Amino acid sequence: AGFNIGLWAFDRYVQKGDFAYISLNTIKENFKHGFIWDNDKLGTNMFLHPYTGNLYYNCARSNGFNYWQSSLFAIGGSAMWELFIESEYPSTNDVIATPIGGTAIGEVAYRASDAIIDDRASGWGRFGRETAAFIVNPMRGLTRIINGDAWRRRATSGKQFGTPNVGMEFSLGPKAIEFRHDKANNYKIGATLDFNMEYGDRFEVHSTNPYDYFLIHANLNLISSQPVLSQLCITGRLLARELLDSRKNQDLSIGIYQHFDYFDSDTISDRHHACPYKLGVPASVGMGAMYRNAENPNFVFDAYAHFNAVLLGSILSDYYHLDERNYNWAMGMSGKIGIQAVWDHKKY
Repeated sequence: AGFNIGLWAFDRYVQKGDFAYISLNTIKENFKHGFIWDNDKLGTNMFLHPYTGNLYYNCARSNGFNYWQSSLFAIGGSAMWELFIESEYPSTNDVIATPIGGTAIGEVAYRASDAIIDDRASGWGRFGRETAAFIVNPMRGLTRIINGDAWRRRATSGKQFGTPNVGMEFSLGPKAIEFRHDKANNYKIGATLDFNMEYGDRFEVHSTNPYDYFLIHANLNLISSQPVLSQLCITGRLLARELLDSRKNQDLSIGIYQHFDYFDSDTISDRHHACPYKLGVPASVGMGAMYRNAENPNFVFDAYAHFNAVLLGSILSDYYHLDERNYNWAMGMSGKIGIQAVWDHKKY
């Protein structure tokens, strides 16, 4: 409630947004009219709203609630905003994308911040850790400031999840975009930053806690006219069972996974509004299988397959252009399949 009121005050008195001029009449109209599908741009509906849901989620998660309990706070925070704190009619897509997408981003942020904090540290090292944790998870950082954990030294690290396996990969390189239409050529040249993170052990399924294992992939554009965030994909394990174990140098697990997928781009033409792609899937869950074969000591083969129900998705449309929206909503199915082979892996 405090976060919603604070954000409303900023929108109302600093931004002076039309939607922030609320009264008892606007609240009454919201309940009377009911929910609609809004026409905000993809970045607002498919990323900023789920990111806000992550803040609702971590208000609870940072105060001792578990994954499932914290998701209820995300639902409550979204419903409060849509029904009471906007003069626009409540949005159907927002009350789906905000809490469900927010739990995916929120648990990743909570786990990442947990890996950063260390209550045994002091001085500038402690300050750096607390600052990094605040950036990754603002609500947990704020909670630690309010209750004094941000500077309280202990004999233990204070990590809730111990020291999990974490692998990270960064890459930076050039990026060029070309647009051709009716003899008009447009070019944009810049750079792109890629980030990959694997948290936990994909074949360690003895624990049943959600997100003991997850994958995240993000891509940032450093190129004019393009959105800074061009891709964010999260795959988080909710529940899994081991079918084969590593005693025979083969691993196979099946489970239920939550997915969050976001891809965004924009036109580079001064005369044409065509976009290369737009895709947002903030609410998706399904079955997944992961397999590894390491019978040959010099060769490792990995594979995965996911088949998901899409509860809410959005994709670039050639037929719907209204206000800031050039995409349409959908429900359906999705699939992800991947393989990786590593030769002579002992050297690495």
